[in-house]
Amino acid sequence: MKLLNVSGSPHVHSDESTKRIMWRVNLALVPSLIVAVAFFGLNALLISLISVCSCVLFQWLIEKFIMKVPSTVSDGSAVVTGLLLAFNVPATREMIWLVIIAALVAIAIGKMSFGGLGKNPFNPALVGRVFMLISFPVQMTTWPKPGENLFSLVSVPTTDATTGATPLGLIKEQMSQGRSLSDVMADPSLNLPSLGDIFLGHMGGSLGEVSAIAILIGAIYLLCRKIISWHIPVSFIGTAFVFSAILWLCDKTAFVDPVTTILTGGIMLGACFMATDMVTSPMTKTGQLIFGFGCGLLTIIIRNWGNYPEGVSFAILLMNSVTPLLNRWCKPKRFAN
Repeated sequence: MKLLNVSGSPHVHSDESTKRIMWRVNLALVPSLIVAVAFFGLNALLISLISVCSCVLFQWLIEKFIMKVPSTVSDGSAVVTGLLLAFNVPATREMIWLVIIAALVAIAIGKMSFGGLGKNPFNPALVGRVFMLISFPVQMTTWPKPGENLFSLVSVPTTDATTGATPLGLIKEQMSQGRSLSDVMADPSLNLPSLGDIFLGHMGGSLGEVSAIAILIGAIYLLCRKIISWHIPVSFIGTAFVFSAILWLCDKTAFVDPVTTILTGGIMLGACFMATDMVTSPMTKTGQLIFGFGCGLLTIIIRNWGNYPEGVSFAILLMNSVTPLLNRWCKPKRFAN
């Protein structure tokens, strides 16, 4: 008797293959990588290469010697995990070696322990990132200042003497000392980036999340290729924007304006590349809208009332855990009914 074998997600009703989809996602991440190297120097490129190579190597070793199954590293999913993991860490010298640990956690615990691609309930790159944030908080919150020349590839400072802070971290730190938001924003000694700098990426932050325009270029490519749909990015960013706008309008001395909220930190990267992961996000459009809404809401709650100035990683992982419930609740209508 022949049995029907159903493979793990993503399930795509088209001529697309998992391999083709993953390599197109990698291509969409290239603009952010170029901007990261331009602002943070060769450390950004080196961290990305080490992260990708580590993820590919660990997946190959686990499949060959532990799971004893044919290798699937050629499908590009480990490369996606490696790039996204690198994009979620600062471009400092310490991360050149620590990202190897993060890659092991992302692949071994976040992905292969559940059976590999299509079976992992949580985004592997975010699992590695949160592990690093909890285990190595100092290294994960030490941010290099971007180079003065947009096209400088080598003369970018990365030593401890030239480290700075992300705009969100700096604002939260100053406000925790009793200063009002208006005083913080008007203080010239803090050198907060302008709106143009924020949009281009000339500010402190993880190497792949600083440039909104580079992220948008990659996201538009994925939308045009129908790799992702608009439902999660729009509901994620829209919810974060509306919720932060309400808070800002209620008290402009205590809450950051919605535009700065959206363009700083990891909202753009998370909404376009990590929350849209086919495996860990809902299958239906309604479920995706609810998923994005939850991510945006949780991100703003964590940012404003949590201990961390950033909340994207935690928000997406929490909503990843709700995905099975959303898939059950938002089932499409059956044909015979």
